[in-house]
Amino acid sequence: MSALLCLVAGALCFYVIVYYGVFRGARCSSSVKLNGKTAIVTGSNTGIGKAVALDLAKRGARVILACRNRDKAEAAAFDIRRESGNNQVVFMQLDLASFKSVRSFAETFLKTEPRLDVLINNAGVMGPGHTEDGFGMAFGVNHLGHFLLTNLLLEQLQQCGPSRVVTVAALLHRFGSAHFPLMASKNDSVSAQSTWHNLQAYCNSKLCNVLFTRELANRLEGTSVTCYSLHPGVVYTELGRSMSLWQQLLLKPLAKLFFLDPEGGSQTILHCALQEGLEPLSGRYFSNCALQEVGAKGRDDALAKKLWEVSERLTRLS
Repeated sequence: MSALLCLVAGALCFYVIVYYGVFRGARCSSSVKLNGKTAIVTGSNTGIGKAVALDLAKRGARVILACRNRDKAEAAAFDIRRESGNNQVVFMQLDLASFKSVRSFAETFLKTEPRLDVLINNAGVMGPGHTEDGFGMAFGVNHLGHFLLTNLLLEQLQQCGPSRVVTVAALLHRFGSAHFPLMASKNDSVSAQSTWHNLQAYCNSKLCNVLFTRELANRLEGTSVTCYSLHPGVVYTELGRSMSLWQQLLLKPLAKLFFLDPEGGSQTILHCALQEGLEPLSGRYFSNCALQEVGAKGRDDALAKKLWEVSERLTRLS
């Protein structure tokens, strides 16, 4: 029995060391207050987006929960207002899988809100299907929807500078590729395909997030707007809700043991949005609340520029 207890105790110690040393991650150390500032957080009705919105609300910001599902978002807004004591937390309808919805959101926001100081492009999906405009769901939502949203709000961000655009990418961008003919094709969707196809499409979209941020920084050089992309850590959220039941059952025990919770996963996002002195690092990529090197494709300025041009055409900005 004593040997068994020693084994259990050893396993527990190993888990604690690994979890707190590797998985739990760093914490945002900024104490900045945001009274009088306005922030948009996409996909903020749950997961790390909700955790980010709560932190910003506690700092005094007016927080716009830009979400697709009205019921969930209004419930999240109620929770955040109650926990933060900040009544300036409101829901605005945004479906990133629809260019029409993105344009409607931007139009409504610009008519009703006098300023924008922080835009956090957080929402993300991984799974099969098409957007309303016919693109693969991961590429359409994770990249094109946020690309269009950012561009439509860019003038407001510039008028209210210094301001920041923070885009949630992922470490998996290293496994992504930017195959422009395929991405531009409305047949580039993941429908009834394997988990591998779903994952590859997600990796591709995360590479797009990194490249988008790099080119955005190039175009904003000399202005009061800076931008950053990041890996939030391995977080247990609803991202895999489109996975099959057996896949979710396999993942859940590991996720509970080793993955960050949403509050832990929000820390690098908050670091990029709030940390003082990051302005010279605009366009760069962060992880664990620190500057990190991106994969080789993510450093390709020509690729970033080409993606921007393709995205302008696909979203009908050009």
